[in-house]
Amino acid sequence: MNTATRPIAGLHHFAWRCRSAEQTRAFYEDLLGLPLVHVIRKDHVPSTGEYCPYVHIFFRLRDGSHIAFFDLGDGEAALPSPNTPDWVNHIAWRLDSREDLLQMRQRLQEHGVDVVGVTDHDGYIHSIYFFDPNGLRLELTVELADAQTLQGFAAAAHTQLQAWNHEQARRAATGTPS
Repeated sequence: MNTATRPIAGLHHFAWRCRSAEQTRAFYEDLLGLPLVHVIRKDHVPSTGEYCPYVHIFFRLRDGSHIAFFDLGDGEAALPSPNTPDWVNHIAWRLDSREDLLQMRQRLQEHGVDVVGVTDHDGYIHSIYFFDPNGLRLELTVELADAQTLQGFAAAAHTQLQAWNHEQARRAATGTPS
């Protein structure tokens, strides 16, 4: 692992397309409690110059990072990936405690949101899963593992990934499906 260069300080924002800025605002601000902190409204895309009227909305998390959305004014949400199961692509946020996780699950359910979990991930984290109004899968999670367990996970990570890579290469060479 190369640890000499570490220019990335943290996540600023994750951006996704939404079908309605107001519907998205209500979900993220009113239900999840993330404040709307900035709105950018443009007719041309700054990075490409392409004409495409949009509004870009930002919601801030406690750590200073953001989730952001683009409303292109056409009432369309991002399409799911046809080659990827619905459970794969998601964004996960950390909560402070299991009690917070259970309270958020109850709050979401009380507002008619379908919630999966609490799911235990190998004693590492407990999570709940749900979809926002745009079809984006979200996860709320709380870390369970103590510092010693986390060190053990990190120590084994490269070996486990190498074993996976070796197995996939063997399967590819023999034509065996995953």
